[in-house]
Amino acid sequence: QVQLVESGGGLVQAGGSLKLSCAASGRTFSTLDMDWFRQAPGKEREFVATISSRHRTSYADAVKGRFTISRDNAKNMVYLQMNSLKPEDTAIYSCHLQLGFAHYWGQGTQVTVSS
Repeated sequence: QVQLVESGGGLVQAGGSLKLSCAASGRTFSTLDMDWFRQAPGKEREFVATISSRHRTSYADAVKGRFTISRDNAKNMVYLQMNSLKPEDTAIYSCHLQLGFAHYWGQGTQVTVSS
C-alpha cells in the first residue's frame, strides 16, 4: 500500500527558510512523478512543484525562484527547499503522486510564516 509521510514544517519568520521532506513507501517510486501541493486556510489546494522520474522540475509562478524540489530515488524521498518565505506561503503542504487512476496524498505538514 502506498504511503506518503511529510515532515519538516514549522513556524518561520518572513525571509526565512524551511526544508520539507516526503517519505514514500509501499512500492518503487523512481519511475513516478512526484508533486507538492499546498492549501491555505479558506482557499483551495494549489499546485506548488513537480519533479519527474528524470528529475525534470516545474513550479507554480508564485514560488518560482524561491522553492526547489528534489528527490532521492534510492531513499524514496522527495524534498522541497523553501527560501525567502513570505506570509502568503502559510499553508498545509502535502506530497502527492498519481499511480494509474489513483491519487495518493500524505497527511500534510503545516508551514506558518510570520510577518
